[in-house]
Amino acid sequence: MKLNAKTLRQMKAVTPIAMLTAYTAPVARALERAGIPVILVGDTVGMVEMGFDSTRHTTVEHMQYHVSAVRRGAPETHVIGDLPFNSYNDPQLALRSARALLDAGADSVKLEGPQLEVIAHLVASGIDVVGHTGLTPQTSKDFRQVGRSAADAQRVLAEAVGIAAAGAFMVVLEHIPASLAEQVTRTIGVPTIGIGAGGACDGQVLVINDAVGLGDYWPPFSRQYAYVGQTIVDVAQSYMKEVHDGTFVNNILRMNAAGKK
Repeated sequence: MKLNAKTLRQMKAVTPIAMLTAYTAPVARALERAGIPVILVGDTVGMVEMGFDSTRHTTVEHMQYHVSAVRRGAPETHVIGDLPFNSYNDPQLALRSARALLDAGADSVKLEGPQLEVIAHLVASGIDVVGHTGLTPQTSKDFRQVGRSAADAQRVLAEAVGIAAAGAFMVVLEHIPASLAEQVTRTIGVPTIGIGAGGACDGQVLVINDAVGLGDYWPPFSRQYAYVGQTIVDVAQSYMKEVHDGTFVNNILRMNAAGKK
């Protein structure tokens, strides 16, 4: 049964929320089969799938394409669509961008930073919003941890409070000290979703490419459960060897024959 914003909000301090990103129908289908309750179609697609050096190159059109693919793969899973850089600079632009992602199949949208007027406008327009504070890749100059000084920690806390008060039903906390994430989680009344923010958050999110080891670089706060990148190399080399030595077609015929027995 697909979760909605209300049911996800009610999971705070009750049931940990496991969230993964997905960008394609086959991966989304696998995550739904695994029982993952929330899929984030992140603007990270620009970096991990499209080869850009920043999420700032991801567009609304890119997000529409990938949201629609994920929705087809996971029809019964709550899908969050990321609003990309420069797509929510004012409330009306944000509304158009959000509706584009909802039309593509998203159940809710996520945006970065203390865009309180934008969040309030989207919520008033009937759109469910996920906030995001701490490290905000669309505008940050680097990927260093945020909130280490007392003043910066107070800023992150104030942003989270404001984002929740503006109507967001969840808030992503990225790459902040665990003690700060715990303070934010205790303070605001909506679930916090951590990525590189310690274990006290109400849930966690992980980029699927990091989780399966598909790539050649992973952030220090990610977790790899496999190394699919090396598996692809191994498969490609085995295939190439069979083509070169002339056994490829015969091996297909032999496998097909074995499958018919």
